[in-house]
Amino acid sequence: MSLDENKLMEFMGKVVGDLGAAAAATLVILGDRLGLYKAMADGAGHLPAELAAKTKTNERYVREWLDAQAAGGYVIYDAARKTYALPPEQAFALAEEMGPASAAGAFHVIQAMYAAIPKMEGNFRTGGGIEWGDQHPCLFEGTERFFRASYIGNLIGSWIPALEGVKSKLEKGARVADVGCGLGASAILMAKAFPRSKFFGFDLHAHSIETARRRAAEAGVTNATFDVAGAGDYPGTDYDLVAHFDCLHDMVDPIGAARQVRRTVAKDGTWLIVEPLAGDRPEENHNGVGRLYYAASTMLCVPNSLAHQGVALGAQAGERRLRQVAVEGGGFTRFRRATETPFNLIFEARP
Repeated sequence: MSLDENKLMEFMGKVVGDLGAAAAATLVILGDRLGLYKAMADGAGHLPAELAAKTKTNERYVREWLDAQAAGGYVIYDAARKTYALPPEQAFALAEEMGPASAAGAFHVIQAMYAAIPKMEGNFRTGGGIEWGDQHPCLFEGTERFFRASYIGNLIGSWIPALEGVKSKLEKGARVADVGCGLGASAILMAKAFPRSKFFGFDLHAHSIETARRRAAEAGVTNATFDVAGAGDYPGTDYDLVAHFDCLHDMVDPIGAARQVRRTVAKDGTWLIVEPLAGDRPEENHNGVGRLYYAASTMLCVPNSLAHQGVALGAQAGERRLRQVAVEGGGFTRFRRATETPFNLIFEARP
């Protein structure tokens, strides 16, 4: 076998970078869980012993953690003072829990992906799957935190205004079904923004529904309810808006889900579909965002569908296939890309 040594070294450089990122992800999770990032959010320089005392953690571990964070560019080291500081931009992403750039939760999703490796090794051989509810428990909150940042930054101010006539309906008072609602982040945000409307969250995962109910109560939201139900049989009719946030591609039967929306949405209603950013051709997704989404799709999305021999659209389904689901499969007559972000596509379908 003939090798180009320069190309080999270039690739090995990528491998080292990936190994460093994979290893460092464990420390981001610990920093998040132990409150280390939040303790550094003041932007001041911290000595390891001071940070350890502030967070009630062990100084030796904290010192090693800080040097790993500095090596990765997450914190800044002042060699003269021997202090470590978290810049405001990093603090906004890692310590601001309800911010539009909150990123720490995504690392908990990665933890769940690693936890699934033993099961997935067998699934690769048999074609089997893992139901969403059977994944590691850290997945549920991690996913909610990851997507919630985007919803905070875009849902009320950008996505809903991009839908024809929907914002005015919500302001006057509308009925909304949030299908595959998870822990309720999207429904709670909408319920707070549009108090005259009523929101109904549905999800198959009972524990997620329990959490959604609790969080709605904690937020003082009284116009949102949450119940265990599937995408193909959730109750109710004449919804002014039915929404699927980052979940349609996971489903065993997305066409069945589309048909249920068609049955339950009002004649002049709207189906809002939020999906991961993706092009229609694989090569369009061979980039950094696509790399992340394909990995998550392999370990989380496709297994959920294949657990019941579903079609497994995958997180990188793309607009063409989603249009087929809505129009050819679901019977909707209008389908358009309403808007997009660097991470999501937002579609509007009408009966």
